Amino acid sequence: MKIHRMQFFATSLLVLLTFGLVAPAQADTCAVRVVFTKGGFIVGVGGGHGVLVCHGKSYRFAVSGMSVGFTIGASTTKLSGHALNVRSPADFQGSYAAIGASGALAAGAGGVQLQNEKGVILQLAGAKVGVELSAAVGGVTIRFE
Repeated sequence: MKIHRMQFFATSLLVLLTFGLVAPAQADTCAVRVVFTKGGFIVGVGGGHGVLVCHGKSYRFAVSGMSVGFTIGASTTKLSGHALNVRSPADFQGSYAAIGASGALAAGAGGVQLQNEKGVILQLAGAKVGVELSAAVGGVTIRFE
């Protein structure tokens, strides 16, 4: 008797999900802060640390990355923004790709939009300090500490 109830429940849930009567897990928007230091000539290499805040919980992470293209100088960027399409904090980890151009001379602003293989989109902007010009294809890898 218990097996039939479980089968009925599973079948009912599948029907409800299929016809959109029960919504699947919602994607959230979480806050992100990161400090990233980058330097190079032609090939830029950088790394940093940050915090993801989702549902009042903080998750510390390390970020490392590289860009290939026109990169000259060094800079430190303090970025903040949002992580979109986060279904669980584990979705935040991974490799992110971006194509963009940015520049800073002494002090300026930088911004980036990145996306990983799980569909999480990072929209970050912030102050850049240092002397660096870049027009490069780059990406970063994020892992929790």
